[in-house]
Amino acid sequence: MADWIGDTFTSDTGWTHLERLVDVRNRMAGSDGEREAAEATRDALAEHADDAWLDDFSIQGWTRGDSGVETPAGVEDCIALPRSPSGDANGDFVDLGHGLPEDFEAADLDGKVVMVASDVPDWYDRYLHRREKYYHAVEAGAAGFVYRNHVEGCLPPTGSVGTDDAPIGDIPAVGVSSEVGARLSRRFEGDEVTVSVDADVHDATSQNVHATLGPHTDEELLVTSHVDAHDIAEGAMDNGAGTAMVVEAARALAAREDELDTRVHFVCFGAEEVGLVGAAHDAGKRDLDDVRAVLNFDGVVQGRSLKFYAHGFDALADAARDLGADFGHPVSVTPKLGPHSDHWEYVQHGVPGYHVASETGDAGRGWGHTYADTLEKLEVRTFREQAVLLTDLAVRLADDGFAVAHASDADIAAALEDEDLAEGMKITGDWPY
Repeated sequence: MADWIGDTFTSDTGWTHLERLVDVRNRMAGSDGEREAAEATRDALAEHADDAWLDDFSIQGWTRGDSGVETPAGVEDCIALPRSPSGDANGDFVDLGHGLPEDFEAADLDGKVVMVASDVPDWYDRYLHRREKYYHAVEAGAAGFVYRNHVEGCLPPTGSVGTDDAPIGDIPAVGVSSEVGARLSRRFEGDEVTVSVDADVHDATSQNVHATLGPHTDEELLVTSHVDAHDIAEGAMDNGAGTAMVVEAARALAAREDELDTRVHFVCFGAEEVGLVGAAHDAGKRDLDDVRAVLNFDGVVQGRSLKFYAHGFDALADAARDLGADFGHPVSVTPKLGPHSDHWEYVQHGVPGYHVASETGDAGRGWGHTYADTLEKLEVRTFREQAVLLTDLAVRLADDGFAVAHASDADIAAALEDEDLAEGMKITGDWPY
């Protein structure tokens, strides 16, 4: 056992690939950079897997232009939210604070420009995704949407709008920094402002990266990440580190291939940041009964302790806790559902799945989805420690002695209702039942 641990902890394979990814810079879904990163990931996996290939699919392309928030005192800096429509939205400015569902119910937003924060209060019982707040604003008749970062540092946040049925959103949407948001609220509450977005909407192609390793069983363990990133930063944390971890896991598992009882299928998805499009494409082509489990890396390496969302599958929660205990390494396990990131396209149909991230101690995305998502904030030591743990977890999940039952659609739907997640998913068009 010690040999593979030492090899993994001293390996440069994954970290070198992470540097390769961030140096591409613009990995926006459907871009040439996303394609370049996917091809590089395919080639990196091919060095360790039995085979590796790309699977192309069509997406709604969106390319950023200029944007601004025009006030009586001048134009404030902002960035467009991907898949915002182009155009100008004029209306009285309303700061709706955190933008909780009850905040929207209590406000008259018809024809107005509404701003909401990117976090929720400490006392609130669930996370509210950006798109949920956006579609509450649309439903309330707002003319424009302003998304204010709760993290200080002059960092406007990005993140897509749109739905599967209507990939381009209904009203212009921009992100502003915490500081700009504070200024807008202090000086222009009730004044007329204009949100302007210029973007190019076009047909585009994305791709999923595939590779396989181990015995030729019908059943497969999926080890996944997403290659794409927002165009404003390096995308080191979200999600270069996750894709680099898939590459490192492939290298380490190749050395332990004789221990695998189940085929391991690596998938690095495209177009995650614009609605889990690559994962939906892949899940729609599969017999999901043949997927033993999904081990999805999205948010790893940001903190030293791994965080496992187990989605109500007790066997997965137990496996993560046992892993931490066996290695004497702290792990965090959240048993509840988390309908964000690529695992969800499988879990929503009852496939057991993890979303693996890391504990940061911060609310929301932190540096993620901002200009500050850059490589120097991550540590090689943390990457290598987590590679050891996640490689061993993959071996455990692929073992004939490990069993986890699939759930029914009805089970997942009931759990979403119980955890107060269903309402938001229905508003955003993500309710699949």
